Amino acid sequence: MTLVPLDRTRLEAALEALAERDREVEAALARLGPPEPRVREPGFATLLRIVVAQQLSTKAAAAIWARLERAMAGACRPEAFLALGEAELRAAGLSTRKITYGRGLAEAVLDGRLPVDELHRLEDEEVVARITALAGFGRWSAEIYLLFALGRVDAFPADDLGLQAGFQRLKGLERRPSARALRQLVAHWAPWRGAGALLLWRLHGAATLEPAGAGPRPPPNL
Repeated sequence: MTLVPLDRTRLEAALEALAERDREVEAALARLGPPEPRVREPGFATLLRIVVAQQLSTKAAAAIWARLERAMAGACRPEAFLALGEAELRAAGLSTRKITYGRGLAEAVLDGRLPVDELHRLEDEEVVARITALAGFGRWSAEIYLLFALGRVDAFPADDLGLQAGFQRLKGLERRPSARALRQLVAHWAPWRGAGALLLWRLHGAATLEPAGAGPRPPPNL
């Protein structure tokens, strides 16, 4: 598969197609306009930033990431991360668990268990399987990576509470749907579910990305 970012042109084309299928999407687009694309560089740095952002507010995650980048002298590579001692990583703001997750990610990239330069060649579910094989990475993390870094327009991280709340608002539901229910409710959005996700975050008032389980806050500023 070819790596093609989900840029503005692709995103707006996908949303136009989705609007023809769903009248509430059409109405939301007419009222709000299209959301901004979220394109992130594929590779170790984006995956590490997903770990850093877990269970944190956008502001806190950004502050930790800035300190971590300074500690690595701006070179966010697996070798640079592994070269940092635990005291340095703690000083940057990483918890013991996130240090373990980050090191596991760095080691997997270096020893080839996670071939980050080849993930774009794989089908979505294979990418999910490769990423979720690492400690600290669930389906949400993998689907965020698919959508933002690999430009997969149908990737839909349904575990995200912001998406659940956005869909509730879109459809005027009394209750926020569960992740399982939401996947069923947006099944007819395929193959543009990722574009729909960006619209739902916009509806929810999100400007950045946060992990599932962190509450219905804006999503991680990756």
